[in-house]
Amino acid sequence: MIQRVLAFFERYSFGVSTYLGERFDMSISKIRLFFIYSSFLAVGFPLIFYFLAAFVLGIRTYMKRIRTRIWDF
Repeated sequence: MIQRVLAFFERYSFGVSTYLGERFDMSISKIRLFFIYSSFLAVGFPLIFYFLAAFVLGIRTYMKRIRTRIWDF
């Protein structure tokens, strides 16, 4: 049951924690816990950062997809 819940969140999450974990060579679970705990302490400010980072990563992925399509002629 827990694996199904984790798989759901992995599939539908924005990928911010995964990107930061790979970029800085850190554990993804520690980054997620940091966002959770800091959002309680800072009254939601890290959530704003998380959604902005998700937006930027989404645009970046979209631009990479378009760029590869243009040059694949």
